[in-house]
Amino acid sequence: MTTVIMRTTARAIVPIILVVAISLFFDGHNLPGGGFIGGVLTTTAFAIVYMGFGLDFLERGILGRDVDPGKEPSRDRVVLAYRRLFAYGFALAVASGLAPLLFGKPFLTQTFAMLEGVPIYDHLEVASALAFDFGVYCVVVGGLLTILSVVGAE
Repeated sequence: MTTVIMRTTARAIVPIILVVAISLFFDGHNLPGGGFIGGVLTTTAFAIVYMGFGLDFLERGILGRDVDPGKEPSRDRVVLAYRRLFAYGFALAVASGLAPLLFGKPFLTQTFAMLEGVPIYDHLEVASALAFDFGVYCVVVGGLLTILSVVGAE
């Protein structure tokens, strides 16, 4: 049973945590941060939502799945989705590491492109490391949410 204080606090801090996670994710190739810490913070936000509102709200409200309000949601279905996210992230991280080999470059070599005329930023550097970071992000979120779901079911 959660309290009103927990739910109110969750409503206030989860968006802040997610904005910081996204910021750290995108700054990761130039500054400290990246996929790992962004994934950990995203998982923290999901854990707070899970503690404050329960798995039913997490599935229906955030993941957009149809769940009968009276029935207990299938934890197997949720864990399967998290494992799938883990697998896709792992595949993306490995593929982004192997892609330079096709061009005769060493493993995990990165490059970048400068985009000019981007609103707000004027110019934006897009690095190929972003694909690797996104893979790591998915691995971390998928792995930690799987652990939280399995341990939470106990």
